[in-house]
Amino acid sequence: MLWAGHRHWNRNGLGQVMRIATFNINGIKARLPRLLEWLDETRPDIACLQEIKTSDETFPAKDIEAAGYGVIWHGQKGFNGVAILARGETPVEVRRGLEGEPEDEHSRYLEADVKGVRVASIYLPNGNPQPGPKFDYKLRWMKRLRARAAEIWAEEVPAILAGDYNVIPRDDDVYSVKAMADDALMQPESRAAYRRLLADGWTDALRSRHPAGGVWTYWDYQMNAWPRDAGFRIDHLLLSPAAADRLVDAQVDKAFRGREKASDHAPTWVELRGGGRAVWVGSRRALPTPSSPRMRGSISRLRTALRAWEMGSRFRGKDEKGWISECRLMRHVARQSDIAKFKHSCIMAAWQIC
Repeated sequence: MLWAGHRHWNRNGLGQVMRIATFNINGIKARLPRLLEWLDETRPDIACLQEIKTSDETFPAKDIEAAGYGVIWHGQKGFNGVAILARGETPVEVRRGLEGEPEDEHSRYLEADVKGVRVASIYLPNGNPQPGPKFDYKLRWMKRLRARAAEIWAEEVPAILAGDYNVIPRDDDVYSVKAMADDALMQPESRAAYRRLLADGWTDALRSRHPAGGVWTYWDYQMNAWPRDAGFRIDHLLLSPAAADRLVDAQVDKAFRGREKASDHAPTWVELRGGGRAVWVGSRRALPTPSSPRMRGSISRLRTALRAWEMGSRFRGKDEKGWISECRLMRHVARQSDIAKFKHSCIMAAWQIC
């Protein structure tokens, strides 16, 4: 198997899976009992935290390690801050912060390799009030994130960009479009920047499992939002093609938002299956990793095209004729290459879609 460590047994009979979660804890000192409670009850293999709101020196590493998790963190006193936890091992840090603005001292990005997966914990700027310098900073930050995401995507490794994006992607991701119309989380520029990430080949895991929307990850403390279920979705897990092919499920631990002294966010997670053979996931087939190195780029493009087609979006701005040409090209490449591990039925399904 590709991944080691604790795994969950999938109820759909697909074997062992690994759970990767994101959780805006909204102050790790104030919510430490809730965090430890959640870790003990759900046992995620990897957990990305945001808004830890503590300096590096005061981060409660010993408490987390006592719970069985290795941890790395990027703290900031009183604001922001991100961390990555791994059950039974310590994540290997890859990057701390994003390039592009040397003067940016906000602790909003941490990236690591853990259990065979590249994971980034992201706390994207809120952007309010808009318009203004805070909103401009948000858009610049998203541009910098996209640049780093492209570098990770090009490595063709299983990768997850997990965190609080502070973006409501679509109207069905919010309880009331009118109530949030002027908020930075729903502005056309914010949404367009998020869509560009998806168009680059990243899969919105929660949306892929809940295409009709209506799933929230955040409920404000004010205006009786939790009892009224007046929430919205801003916590996202974006999957690279190699990770998306192993997607089993994606859900929200909503009940934890209702506990005493809870964060205003609920933990959100994906489950991925490892291994090198094709397995059924719902009505879609998860594809094995091609054995031939020269196939990987082409196959990744095909997978991305198919996912974007299913979501009803456009692949890198191509019109319909461009889509057909792309799929025909991928079919030709696959037929001319060693496809022993790339199932013929999948190639034919791709051709039928095109």
